[in-house]
Amino acid sequence: MYYFLFTLLFLAIVLGFSLISSYYGKLRAEEKKLDKIKSKWGKPVNTRRNFDLIKTYLSADKSWDRLSDVTAEDIDLKSIFNYIDRTSSKPGKQYLYKKLHFPETNLEKLLELDTKVEAINQDKPNRELIELQLSKLNNTYAYYIADLFLKTHESLFVPIMNFYIRFVPLVIIALIVSMVVYPNPISVLLLLFFVGYNVVLHYANKKKISAYTNSLPQLLIMHNVAVWLVKNSGLEDNESVKNSLKNLLGLKRSLSIINLESKLINGAGDLSYAVFQLIKTLFLLEPRIYASSIKHIEKYREDIELVYQYVAEIDMLVAIQSVREGLPYYSKPQFIDTDAQMNITDLYHPLIDKCVTNSLYTRADKGALITGSNMSGKTTFIKAIAVNTLLAQTLFTSCTNEYKAPFLKIQTSIKTSDSIEEQKSYFQAQAQSILTIMSRSNEVEQVKSLVIIDEIFRGTNTIERIAAAKSVLSYITANQNFVFVSTHDLELAELLDEDFAIYSFEDSKSGGSLVFDYKLKEGLLKSRNGIAILESMGYPDSVIEDANIVSERMMLKYME
Repeated sequence: MYYFLFTLLFLAIVLGFSLISSYYGKLRAEEKKLDKIKSKWGKPVNTRRNFDLIKTYLSADKSWDRLSDVTAEDIDLKSIFNYIDRTSSKPGKQYLYKKLHFPETNLEKLLELDTKVEAINQDKPNRELIELQLSKLNNTYAYYIADLFLKTHESLFVPIMNFYIRFVPLVIIALIVSMVVYPNPISVLLLLFFVGYNVVLHYANKKKISAYTNSLPQLLIMHNVAVWLVKNSGLEDNESVKNSLKNLLGLKRSLSIINLESKLINGAGDLSYAVFQLIKTLFLLEPRIYASSIKHIEKYREDIELVYQYVAEIDMLVAIQSVREGLPYYSKPQFIDTDAQMNITDLYHPLIDKCVTNSLYTRADKGALITGSNMSGKTTFIKAIAVNTLLAQTLFTSCTNEYKAPFLKIQTSIKTSDSIEEQKSYFQAQAQSILTIMSRSNEVEQVKSLVIIDEIFRGTNTIERIAAAKSVLSYITANQNFVFVSTHDLELAELLDEDFAIYSFEDSKSGGSLVFDYKLKEGLLKSRNGIAILESMGYPDSVIEDANIVSERMMLKYME
């Protein structure tokens, strides 16, 4: 009996010492985190991102006005997100990723967003403390908080099992007391039976309830972070958030049993954490947490979502400012209601280091045809237009010195490919893509479209390609949409002369190599470099000479 009491006392001392050690370890860890937060400001964060978990919040929203999967792929949205993502929490990542898929068409909402960005970032030391708080939700399990309000939840255990889970800890404690007061073999055997059964039950049900046992501690952390942010973020109009936090107090109390775990979770290798895991297994704390909390979760799903959005949005607001200050320069967009024009000065693509800038001015009644030799930069340019339109209408930030345009729907056909499974050729695939664009760009649409097409109708014969392209592009521009099309077809430029402004990217030769300045110029492409590229790659001289002769004959025929 004395040996048993001594063992309990020893474990209590060890646990207390571990808690003190963990507390000071936590302080040192926070200092390191703060230094890291300061050092990464204004810089892209190079880390592996789990898009299957990041897109969970987005995937639950089936709204019609979201960016299409085709356009997201065309403009390399995941790469854009990797560059922009300076968030400190997993909910922040999910929220930002969804934000980038929903271009805004309401100026008041964008101005409100910008006001919040400025308010939360005006005090640098406080902003760093905000990031430190948000980093508490950087555990992978924090991704699963969204599941708590995105899904419905039903009880996993039958009533008799719920009864057992609830009362077995009392039975075990009673058996331990019985052994201390009156040592007997029956109590020992019963204790061993219940302990063994509980271990089996714990691990047998671990997979079933893992989504909850992983996310519930994160929910508790999120609640604490939100309470801190309400008091210290500097944002106003928090009454709805405060009410939701109050509503969740009952759920927080039911989760208080894992409050210790949330404090120890950063020290998973510590003895205190190991002891806690042992206690949690023997007393079936995980099933008990689930059984007692699931009712509250289902009842307060809307409150959980509101607090989630509050915390995640603040994380995004900080990230936006970090992106702005890390860019070579940026401008806040000006949206035009009455005059259908697009005026962009010194445009660049944020993913291209030392990107050559270009400016453009165009109107909705006259499209822009971009001609250019291979590798001259025309595809990058039209992608940059789409990317900056998206950033302007989501983050109120553009990679320009000036951005003036109406609110636009972004529609693209850039990375179209053939499909063996669906038995579609490249031409069929792009034709379907462009038909979708046309159906969403008709004259009855209140919000007009920014249409970006790369190498229209490539994959069919020259005559039909040019004829079809001319008809389609004239139809889209006639409906007051902004259209940017890249092409190698100089004949198309001649046919579209009245409906489209013609621009080009060109190259020049320097010695044996090609030189590109990546500057947009008015007028038709004056040179082609396909044969020059073959020559630079080492093709036989006889092939190059023959190709040049045939090319000259064809050009003379075209000029006639």
